[in-house]
Amino acid sequence: MCAKPKLIVVAGTNASGKSGLGVDLAERFGGEVISADSRQVFRGLDLGSGKIAPEETRGVPHHLIDVCEPGAFFSMHDFQGLAYAAIDGALARGRLPFLVGGTGLYVASVTEGYVMSDAAPDLEYRAYLETFSTPALYDMLVRAVPDIDIERNNRNRVMRVLEKLHAGDDHVPHNQPRYDCLKLGVTWDRETLRARIDERLERRLRQGMVDEVRGLIDRGVSLEFLDKLGLEYRFISRYVAGEIPSYEEMVDKLGTAIKQFAKRQMTWFRRDKDIHWLDMTGDPLGEASALIEAFIR
Repeated sequence: MCAKPKLIVVAGTNASGKSGLGVDLAERFGGEVISADSRQVFRGLDLGSGKIAPEETRGVPHHLIDVCEPGAFFSMHDFQGLAYAAIDGALARGRLPFLVGGTGLYVASVTEGYVMSDAAPDLEYRAYLETFSTPALYDMLVRAVPDIDIERNNRNRVMRVLEKLHAGDDHVPHNQPRYDCLKLGVTWDRETLRARIDERLERRLRQGMVDEVRGLIDRGVSLEFLDKLGLEYRFISRYVAGEIPSYEEMVDKLGTAIKQFAKRQMTWFRRDKDIHWLDMTGDPLGEASALIEAFIR
């Protein structure tokens, strides 16, 4: 049986420094970075998504950044297909691929090898499903397939299985991993992470994040789309639209929401017992490099 190709994963929370570490490691090991961020795929969503600046890449090739227009439909299925192509392309060039990002579902779709249907989505039925809570959707699924093995809080995947059942596809979801993965986790203790989130938010606001959102709205990007993106785009667009009356209130609510989101990210990633959490207070680059050297040897 042929060994699976090697893939390095650098996953973690907002403001943890995973993008910079990914560049350091890819530079050291002759690699390429595949971004696993659900908002960085959109053009023009730069400051709000924490997109790495061109000069920060230091010449390391980055993939799955700026691949579609804001407002366009982009699914986990789309991401997985493009990620597979980018990873396989890097491997074909003799480069080591690094999957770097904080969107847990996107990371898992590649590392776990989710098998997904190629059937076009039924947008009308999807809109109907969106009216239900995640527990209600899971109950609907269990009633239809009592012995199904699926994460009950994985809203997107539960909905996708319901859509396939609605379309007459009785395919039970399973995984077919394509790669041998070394998973590295990046985060900080609670107080340090909160301080890093506040510092990053303040810096990006100074750099013009509110103007970025205004520019998107002026270009015709809908408030509904921005609201669905959550976090920076949700709260700033509501401030620009006058729904949040003051700048100070917007910043306060946004800071709280980012910290709550980082906590949810950790809950997601902590479930994966294969992640090696780096000591960010020590020498994370050295620690990660030693793990990678042993992994690829």
